[in-house]
Amino acid sequence: MHPTKAIAAATAVLAGFLIAAPASADERLDRFHDQQLSWQSCDDPRLDPLGAQCAEVTVPLDYAAPQGQTLTVVVSRIPAADPAQRRGVMLSNPGGPGGAGLDAMVDVREAMTEEVRARYDLIGMDPRGVGRSTPVNCRWPRGFGLQSAGLDAASYAESVAQQAELAARCAANEGERLRHITTRNTARDMDVVRAALGEDRISYFGTSYGTYLGAVYTQMFPERGDRIVLDSVADPHRYGPVGMIQDMGPANEAAFDRWADWAAGHDAEYRFGADRATVRATVLELVRRANERPVRLGEFELDDHSIPMVLFLGLDDPRQYPQVANQLGSILDAAAGMPAEPSPELATVLAFMLAARPGDNSAQMAIMCGDVDAPRDPNWYWRNIEASRASQPLFGAFADNITPCAFWPTPIESPTAIGNSVPSLIVQATGDTRTTHGGALAMHRALTGSRMITLRDVPIHSIFGRYPNACVYAAVNTYFRDGTLPESDLICQDDPGRALR
Repeated sequence: MHPTKAIAAATAVLAGFLIAAPASADERLDRFHDQQLSWQSCDDPRLDPLGAQCAEVTVPLDYAAPQGQTLTVVVSRIPAADPAQRRGVMLSNPGGPGGAGLDAMVDVREAMTEEVRARYDLIGMDPRGVGRSTPVNCRWPRGFGLQSAGLDAASYAESVAQQAELAARCAANEGERLRHITTRNTARDMDVVRAALGEDRISYFGTSYGTYLGAVYTQMFPERGDRIVLDSVADPHRYGPVGMIQDMGPANEAAFDRWADWAAGHDAEYRFGADRATVRATVLELVRRANERPVRLGEFELDDHSIPMVLFLGLDDPRQYPQVANQLGSILDAAAGMPAEPSPELATVLAFMLAARPGDNSAQMAIMCGDVDAPRDPNWYWRNIEASRASQPLFGAFADNITPCAFWPTPIESPTAIGNSVPSLIVQATGDTRTTHGGALAMHRALTGSRMITLRDVPIHSIFGRYPNACVYAAVNTYFRDGTLPESDLICQDDPGRALR
């Protein structure tokens, strides 16, 4: 060999010993996985009586550059009731997306048997961008990023302008950080929490959007999942600011019909009409009048963008039917020029939708828009809205409306393709107005190791810990206690005596 070539070869070999191989993803995250958590009082009236403590977990803003900027994620821990029986930790998410989750396990814990409470430290978490964690705050002039398009082209033009403004405010106030508030990064945060807690695996309870987050976690970290329960389940193929919301249109029209039947049976009290068609006509006429002249109720003005949303927010639980009727009655009185003030419950709903708040709901849009791209052409949405009006006269203009995502930066990652065999238990009501039964079936097919419990003929969203049902609760508790999934899919009925009178 020529001396020059020999020297070059020797240098290359030596360099191989002297230059370290690139760090693996786990090695680059070691400082996050190995962090020591400082547990303090949560200073929360729901958590503190249960002996819970809270801690801050440091996570990378951008997992592709973990040496860069960091965020804080706050978690709570309700300790296992019997340390001798403790199995591990159970993380959770209450939905949204963008729902604060520090106290999410308080109500879920009430649905657990003593044997299950004994086995798990119950971990609540405010996801990145939410609540006590490093928050997203776009400084919106209203609280909610979703609205109905209204009845006509002029109302839709207002909606387009308003949604564009919400997106612009987020870009101006949050900048590049906004693009990292995503489900995939929250799943990565969950795994940092797992490691910081010193656990090899986690159990998980998620409801609504939390089911999608749980599925993303098992997809990204399949070896880390233990006992997984997904309650009121998002369609993994329709998740995002378009398909998932479009699917809510028919489901809410059906739920409204059920409520209208109930209201017609109470016509002597509410006077909306003595049959379903008349009740529906009463509500549609109210929306039409609000399009012409907004309804003043207390400090709020309601129009054809907002009145359908009041109903949408109330129809996810049949036990709320009287409350929905009372709220609608107040709006009808105000529209007729009669003295009317919103009840405390309605004032809370209207403030959530219409008022500017320091902790606005912009994290919801940040997550959905950061996860899945949306069509940009306003005409595309308008065509869908117009096509939906015949079959969805009340909710089609909401379900097909443009969102701030149409004006959002392109997501930094592609959506997660869900398809794995990690064992899990899916819980779903057939009448769910937020996450549809068909979507849950799609998730069931994608998670080949899952079993599904179906609560038949109940329009409820989120069951375990919210809507007691002996059949559902028994199956979930058995799984959390023993790790035993049902031998086959299970059909449950509403408990006797639950029908509203």
